Amino acid sequence: MSEQPKVRTTEGVVQGRRRQGHAVFRGIPYAQPPVGALRFAAPAPPHRWEGTRQAVEFGPVVPLSLPIDVPPQGTDWLTLNVGTPDPGAAGLPVLVWIPVGGYLSAASSDPMYDPAALAEAGVVVVTINCRVGAEGFAFLDDVPPNRGFLDQIAALEWVQRNIAGFGGDPGRVTVGGVSAGAGSVAALLTMKSARGLFRRAIAHSVPGLHSTPALGRQVTAAFADRLGSAAPTAEVLRDIDPWRLAAELTSFNAGLHAHRENWGRLTEAGTALCPVVDGEVLPETPWPALTGARASGTELLVGHARDEFRYFSVVSGRYGTFTEEDAHAALELQAPQPDGARAYRAAFPQAGPEELVETVYSDALFRMPSQKLAEANAAAGGTSYLFELCWVAPALGGILGACHSLDVPLAFGTLDSPVGTQLIGEEPTPEAVALSRELQEAWVRFVTTGDAGWSAHRPGGHLTRVLDTESKTLPYPEQASRQIWEGHFPAPFDLS
Repeated sequence: MSEQPKVRTTEGVVQGRRRQGHAVFRGIPYAQPPVGALRFAAPAPPHRWEGTRQAVEFGPVVPLSLPIDVPPQGTDWLTLNVGTPDPGAAGLPVLVWIPVGGYLSAASSDPMYDPAALAEAGVVVVTINCRVGAEGFAFLDDVPPNRGFLDQIAALEWVQRNIAGFGGDPGRVTVGGVSAGAGSVAALLTMKSARGLFRRAIAHSVPGLHSTPALGRQVTAAFADRLGSAAPTAEVLRDIDPWRLAAELTSFNAGLHAHRENWGRLTEAGTALCPVVDGEVLPETPWPALTGARASGTELLVGHARDEFRYFSVVSGRYGTFTEEDAHAALELQAPQPDGARAYRAAFPQAGPEELVETVYSDALFRMPSQKLAEANAAAGGTSYLFELCWVAPALGGILGACHSLDVPLAFGTLDSPVGTQLIGEEPTPEAVALSRELQEAWVRFVTTGDAGWSAHRPGGHLTRVLDTESKTLPYPEQASRQIWEGHFPAPFDLS
């Protein structure tokens, strides 16, 4: 049996293992555990170690604020994993994947992000853990805001220091993510502290989840009050067990509708503690920053699914039940003001309540933030490649449609992962395998050359790759929605 691979990092030697023709290194710390005095602080540089550190197990999962039972693990949350075709190689393209969902979960150990297929194609894949929920985004008076973003920057700095030892090129780093991970990518595009840490970006289903400082402060104060704290400070919250804090946030999120009168659109987001446009860590939201030339464009591969909201309506049990009252509330809350509700009804005159709810939520939550990020990046001098996934997930008789997150197991080639089988089925069809290969090849080409393989999305043409059984490059398919949102950026949630 061949010797297991070793790499010397700036902190010490790590030993991984060989697997399916590539090498994997897991649970490498890129910062110190954010506990004790470091809890709610900016990430601190990792400790050095003597000898060889075994890097064969994933690091502990960060505390998750989800309605699932995840047992508490260790506290060394700020770790990353590297999958590489060959640690002895040089100059390979690098993909750093941010597996954040809803700013509530971050599990780089999810089999959906297995690097095997991409490593086989010649890409070094880094997946990271970072703080989410209250640990990462509670807006506290006495510590830095948006600590989850600061963690991501620390991980990217680790990549710059160390990825050459794993065969990667620090000058050819692509940062990527889906959903809140894509929101993280969009934020990184505009943050001064992230400049120079990556060259390209992949963003699937970008959300417009940001709060103003006024709302962020009030929400965090209400959450702290729920915990019996007189003030929303790290000094007080440090005494609360991290997993208990995460569970309390899960319960708090479940009751957001009670605050609709004061907190407006935030109450429909599913997460109370999202990134705050604080003016320092995150100076402003990405769309005006890029459009206004306060941030530079880059090579960007961005896209969304056609039926983004369908997954959430099915999982919540609401699919097929939406009423005219639901449609009215959705349009009034989510459509751009002041005339968006009227514009949706005019643009979709034959749509019933179900279609109107799904359309406006898909637009407001993911489709328009993604499309507008492509436009804004191009306006800032970058090159944007836009896609829309229209292939219908075969599972559950196809009722999921082309839903949120379906594109991720396709791109990673992890059709047999739990999420992959949930959406695609136990036995992937030939069409699923072919589409997976197509999207994966687009990723590999993009991280390698900066070209996704189809025409760029530019003002006027709005060319988009429509991914389906027979994929085509066409004008943007959601033109009616794009016109409704013309002149409107995804605005931060604010006090009503």
